[in-house]
Amino acid sequence: MKNLLLSFILVITLSCAKTKKETKINEETTTYYLIRHAEKDKSDANNQNPNLIVKGLERAKRWSNHFKNIHLDAIYSTDYIRTIETALPTAMDKDIEITPYNPKTLDLKTFLDDTKNKTVLIVGHSNTTPAFVNKIIGEEKYESIDETINSKLFTVTIQDNNISSKVTNID
Repeated sequence: MKNLLLSFILVITLSCAKTKKETKINEETTTYYLIRHAEKDKSDANNQNPNLIVKGLERAKRWSNHFKNIHLDAIYSTDYIRTIETALPTAMDKDIEITPYNPKTLDLKTFLDDTKNKTVLIVGHSNTTPAFVNKIIGEEKYESIDETINSKLFTVTIQDNNISSKVTNID
């Protein structure tokens, strides 16, 4: 009788563990990583589309190293040289084509539908990156990034309609 009771408890425990594990596997998760472009050339104030400087190219490579062990399904970038140059090392390492987007005309619902259950890197600007995060999370939580800061990483996770966000400094 004691062995039967122990066997019953073991079967129930394993069954619960299996159910819990399957539930976790079946959870729908979307993750967005949003960054501002790396350091740009500021030598010509009239140039609205400058390249990255050497320090910026080095940061772009560091971003690529940061994402090295993170699976990405897509990479989005505004259509500026500095954002594309920031995304390029990661895109090349992951063999992912960079998808251009315009933050002024982006249809958020379509974007969220197209990227559902994916892991996406989005490269933008000091004002568009926090604004994009705010749109995704549905609240005005983050302010524009200071022009001297290129190291903030915003992470937004959507899991079963629960949205969380955080910002970290990756230097």
